[in-house]
Amino acid sequence: MAEDKKPSVMRRIARRVGIILGTVAVVGLAGLGIVAGSDFLAARAEATPPAAGATATPVAVMPLRIESSYRVPRQFVGQIEAASTSVLSFELGGRVTQVAVEEGDTVSAGQEIARLDTALLEAEKTRLQASRAATQAQLTFAKTRVARAEQLRGQGFSSQETLDETTATRDELTSRIAEIDAALETVTINLEKSVLYAPFAGRIGAHNIDGGETLAAGQAVVTLIETSAPQVRIGLPLSFTKDMLDGAEIAIAGARYPADFIQFRPDIDPVTRTRTALFTLATTDAPTFGQTATLFVQTVIEARGAWVPLDALQEGSGSAWTVLVVEDDIVRTAAVELLHAEATRAYVRGTFEDGAQLIATGAHRVVPGQSVQLQQVKG
Repeated sequence: MAEDKKPSVMRRIARRVGIILGTVAVVGLAGLGIVAGSDFLAARAEATPPAAGATATPVAVMPLRIESSYRVPRQFVGQIEAASTSVLSFELGGRVTQVAVEEGDTVSAGQEIARLDTALLEAEKTRLQASRAATQAQLTFAKTRVARAEQLRGQGFSSQETLDETTATRDELTSRIAEIDAALETVTINLEKSVLYAPFAGRIGAHNIDGGETLAAGQAVVTLIETSAPQVRIGLPLSFTKDMLDGAEIAIAGARYPADFIQFRPDIDPVTRTRTALFTLATTDAPTFGQTATLFVQTVIEARGAWVPLDALQEGSGSAWTVLVVEDDIVRTAAVELLHAEATRAYVRGTFEDGAQLIATGAHRVVPGQSVQLQQVKG
């Protein structure tokens, strides 16, 4: 039994020794493979050329120019008015026999507009002329009597009373002729006032009568509008001065015209709390009165800052804004305060110096601290 167990133990020992030797051999072969692979990879890496460095991102930049002020375009709406608008009427009452104009007609100064019936005035003039002639004849006779009475008085054949009576009659007739002359002058003036004339050149607006009506004194006949010097009435804030309106323009129906400031009215509109400014238009075109007009002015705001494109603005933390500038080819952040914005640009002030290189476009492609290549653009 002891001899049978001994070979079994030896076999187990030999098997274990074989396993150990096999494991050692495998580990050794693996180690040799690793060393050989490392040497191969190292040699291959050494044989591969190094990668070229990354090219700096090109960015479009423009210099920031700090200014002391900026201009804000402002618009105010007003209305076109005629320099003069007159409602024409007769000073006398009477029946209208003729209207010589129609609505929209162009008339010149002194042109006849309408005429009243003057038959009664002509008759009165004829009566007064006849009365004057009769009185003149009496006066001629009275003067003769005075001369005769003076002669007789000098010869002692007439009394002083007779001379005084003839002298009084002569003076009375003289005064009566003066009265008749005054009445004739009145009739002549009334005849002149029976014809309505245009006081200035312009165009006929409202036409209030057709002719044949009997009018009272002062009743409207037509409205005459002066067209040679149109004016624009616009309400402006109280802070505006005459100097701020130099170079102003007024737009009418899409067309702009130079506007000359005339004056401010001395009162304030109680509703809008504005002061009315009057302008004249430098145009030969005849505008439509009552039409809307828009005043364009540039208001100067004193504030240091610089103009930047809207594309250059980036929203910072909170309500702050930032822009990207380039210093020594490196992107930096500059905080800015937005003072005024227009359609394509904004006026800002911030932590940048005059002449700083602003990234005008494409700021979203770079980040602060990045190296970039500058490309100048027109600002």
